[in-house]
Amino acid sequence: MRRISRITVAGAATASLALALSACGGTSTSAGSDSKGDKGLAIAYDVGGKGDQSFNDAAYAGLEQAKKEFGYQTADQEPTEGETDADKEQRLVSLAKQGYNPVIGVGYAYAAAVKGAAEKFPDTTFGIVDDATIDKKNVADLVFNEEQASYLAGVAAAKSTESKVVGFVGGVDIPLIHKFQAGFAQGVEDTDPKVKVLSQYLTQTAEEGGFSSPDKGRTAAEGQIEKKADVVYAAAGLSGQGVIEAAAANKVWAIGVDSDQYTQEALAKYKDSILTSAMKDVAKAVYNLAKSVEDGKPETGIVRGDLKTGEVSLSNSNPKFADDAELQEAIKTAKEKIISGEIKVKSS
Repeated sequence: MRRISRITVAGAATASLALALSACGGTSTSAGSDSKGDKGLAIAYDVGGKGDQSFNDAAYAGLEQAKKEFGYQTADQEPTEGETDADKEQRLVSLAKQGYNPVIGVGYAYAAAVKGAAEKFPDTTFGIVDDATIDKKNVADLVFNEEQASYLAGVAAAKSTESKVVGFVGGVDIPLIHKFQAGFAQGVEDTDPKVKVLSQYLTQTAEEGGFSSPDKGRTAAEGQIEKKADVVYAAAGLSGQGVIEAAAANKVWAIGVDSDQYTQEALAKYKDSILTSAMKDVAKAVYNLAKSVEDGKPETGIVRGDLKTGEVSLSNSNPKFADDAELQEAIKTAKEKIISGEIKVKSS
């Protein structure tokens, strides 16, 4: 365990100010020691930043849990518009140089940055969420079988649609989001082959705003709803908020992603239209990496979450969803078959 020291308020303020001045991009820190050995988890957000009610907020929840349990100083930093891989690497290097450990890049876009920073700081543990390409002794690749949760979302959509048309809105046309689409479409087809799946990607690159533009999500969902879709599933980060807004305005179902969006405060006025969410427990992955470092046995290599580990799942917060016995039985059966290997879920 790290030694947790007591310092003066002035010392904490000085450390926080120093971090804010040296960091690349917006930063917030918790109060804590300015001693290198007393700094803990730091995360650097993906596109959309904190407040996306989805992916980044889940990472922040993991940071908050680690801060509460281990009592150390933490840091979280926002991305900047138009930043390069070099900018991302400098952000991670700055955090490692200040003594934060582990340092996590939230999102596949940090791959080059994490690799570069890890080479410069071999004694610091780095993590990256949603990328499995970095093979270094001090890097943990935190990845998930998103397609498995998406399959269950497809089951839910197929059992809930009355129009026999459902929609999928992907934020960016990349392999990671293809996993969500593939699992969802397979779940729909296996449950009811008569249900049609409409699919649309918002942008070709993240820089075009596919993960950060609620207006784009809203427009895409409205187009699918006009074509009779009465359940719309979004895997689009902050853009998914627009999908949920469109579903609520048109009195159809939305399926959220990554976090339990039914419980998100910013989406509270739309929650009655959120059937469920296909979750991946980024919070748990972030916390577990921090705990492994705190315990002196850092996770490294590919660390995968799936239905069997409980790190991907469907949320049950909406009572209308949770209390539908027929729907719950169908989801339970599908989940058991996926875990046993009887159902092989496609990832593309």
